[in-house]
Amino acid sequence: MRVDKWLSAVNVVKRRTIATDMLKSGVVFINDIKAKASKDVKIGDKITIEYLKGAKSYEVLQIPTTKTIPKSKKEEYVKDF
Repeated sequence: MRVDKWLSAVNVVKRRTIATDMLKSGVVFINDIKAKASKDVKIGDKITIEYLKGAKSYEVLQIPTTKTIPKSKKEEYVKDF
């Protein structure tokens, strides 16, 4: 699954367009390498987003099979650092 799609599907960001804009701005890293929107996410990848107030890191636990997941099941797909 593409990283922009994954970020919106697991409710890290609200909309896919926001995720795409973040990737274009160069603030999203996968395994400490700057990511493009088309980069595929794999289980075990570490995704870091550098916000103005500091960086947040996430670990990919599962790849969702649907467009979005319920917010109550977010912990099954992503782990915050």
